[in-house]
Amino acid sequence: MDSSRTGHSAMRMDSSVSMAGRELRAAEAGASALPTLGDIYREHFDFVWRSLRRMGVAPGSMDDAAQDVFLVVHRKLAAFERRSSVKTWLFGIVARVAHDHRRSEQRKGAPVRYEAPTALDSLPDRATPGPMQRAEQSASIRLLEELLSRMSPEKRDVFFLAELEQMTAPEIAEALGIRLTTVNSRLRVARIEFEEALARHRAREKEGEPCP
Repeated sequence: MDSSRTGHSAMRMDSSVSMAGRELRAAEAGASALPTLGDIYREHFDFVWRSLRRMGVAPGSMDDAAQDVFLVVHRKLAAFERRSSVKTWLFGIVARVAHDHRRSEQRKGAPVRYEAPTALDSLPDRATPGPMQRAEQSASIRLLEELLSRMSPEKRDVFFLAELEQMTAPEIAEALGIRLTTVNSRLRVARIEFEEALARHRAREKEGEPCP
């Protein structure tokens, strides 16, 4: 065997292995890189805003609450281990911030009640190409929010995350810090309540009765 050729082949193999190792390490580093605060803000701000409103944060406190959420994100981002999605992790922060703001309002003696957002962009996957569609969508959103407002906060949060944010039951359980069986139970009851409330609304509309 030509020792010189064998030596060149070994060198080429070592070089290929070394290059493959560098590429693998680079890929692993890219896969494990944390999103920046700016990335999270741009991608998830609308979700944070919707969630805070649906969790009962007063309109006048929304700016402060949203700022508080992203301050917590900034403080805790380095410790985020990516065992869950960013959205799931983020909702846990939103829930705590919303709870603190509601409790603060209660201490001030202000009545805390659920108030549905009314902006057309308060729901995901919006499409508003023309005035008629905007009017129809606005009416649909008002109806949806009215029906949601009649649910208990516990069921509403689960329904909101499952039906509107398309989160899975395990993600919801992690986001809310509750058992998976609890998520499934609340979601089942919430769906029944929603369908029953929608049926009553449609029946009243059909009969020409004013809807409360």
